[in-house]
Amino acid sequence: MTRTTLDLWVGIFVVGGLAALLVLGLKVGNLSTFNMSESYVVHADFENIGGLKPKAPVKSAGVVIGRVAEIAFDNSKYEAKVTIRIDKRYAFSKDTTASILTSGLLGEQYVGLSPGGDEAMLKDGDTFKLTQSAVVLENLIGQFLFSKGSEGGKKAEQ
Repeated sequence: MTRTTLDLWVGIFVVGGLAALLVLGLKVGNLSTFNMSESYVVHADFENIGGLKPKAPVKSAGVVIGRVAEIAFDNSKYEAKVTIRIDKRYAFSKDTTASILTSGLLGEQYVGLSPGGDEAMLKDGDTFKLTQSAVVLENLIGQFLFSKGSEGGKKAEQ
């Protein structure tokens, strides 16, 4: 094999590796394409959004049906106001529950929708009535340690 042929194969291998890293980066970073030209906007108020970020997926039954468009702080309620864009192909009832969930090894957070049974459907600009905030791991650990600490004090008194 001549030197130029070897250099050509090394170059092809390097370009292929860089392309694979680019695709992996787009997948991990939630920057993959999602056509939102025909969508409607709904809002959800959460006490705690954890690590939710704009462009995070919105899923129902494991299917990506939309994206988080914007996150803002509501000064009157002291809550996070999340603006969600949902593809028009998917209709949800007014009593749908919006929850912030975690998936994957990297802890990607997304909004999960659990449909309700109401016959009236959400329209552009509506707000979810039922929301469930993100579970904050630090709070759970603190509660666990505090409960174990108080159990230890009760056993010592007996």
